[in-house]
Amino acid sequence: MITTQLVSCMLADIDPLQPVVPAQLFTFYIGHCRIVVSNQMFMIFLGTLLLLIFMPLASRSQRMVPKRARNLIESICLFLREEMARPVLGENTDRYIGFIWTMFFFILTLNLLGMVPIEKMVMLLTGKENHFGGAATANIWITGAMAIVTFFVTHIAGVRKQGLWRYIVNLAPPVPWWIMPLVYFLEIVTAIVRPFTLAVRLFANMIAGHIVLAVVIGLIFIFKNYEAAIAVLLGNLALSLLELLVALIQAYIFTLLSTLYISFSISSEH
Repeated sequence: MITTQLVSCMLADIDPLQPVVPAQLFTFYIGHCRIVVSNQMFMIFLGTLLLLIFMPLASRSQRMVPKRARNLIESICLFLREEMARPVLGENTDRYIGFIWTMFFFILTLNLLGMVPIEKMVMLLTGKENHFGGAATANIWITGAMAIVTFFVTHIAGVRKQGLWRYIVNLAPPVPWWIMPLVYFLEIVTAIVRPFTLAVRLFANMIAGHIVLAVVIGLIFIFKNYEAAIAVLLGNLALSLLELLVALIQAYIFTLLSTLYISFSISSEH
């Protein structure tokens, strides 16, 4: 039976928020403006750099039949375009597929980078404690920024397709005149709430996964025996595989919902 003392030790020894809390790396100035760079900002930069390098390298092959990385990338792009985007966007798919691909691969890259123990790897190389690494998508401000981008793309797409006045008129579906004010108000609230749902869904799922992994690893230092260590490592391996699946699913869900919101805005029948 786990005693109260053991529970107290667990709470004292484990900090499950450590992998997801932003930490300051360094500060620099641009004129009189102070810029603070956190570990999660560094991960965004690293993820962007990896995409800018890997994507051109993976697609530079001129073979008629793609292989290895190019085959994987093209398969994902084809699936997103034909199975996810085209059924809802129709003839407008090619106009917005670049945004859809970019959003999916960017979120997926940040999710996967968050699982890499960069902090521990740097410590092994330098022998010094550091705060490099971390889950960028476990920060509500970062997921919120991506959701705001989707918000603007959604409404710009609607205005571009229908024109400003027609888009405003078609914001609410045809209903009896006496209920139109209420329906119109609800549609405006829905349009404002959608970015919050995108941001919170991605943030909550990613932060929950990293907290669970941190707690499981912390059990090794509590029980301090080989049997517990083996059980924890096996459990952590299973959870890590599950987290890989979650990283992929959450990138897909964010992209799918963004695509649906764009389709709603360019359609006058919604």
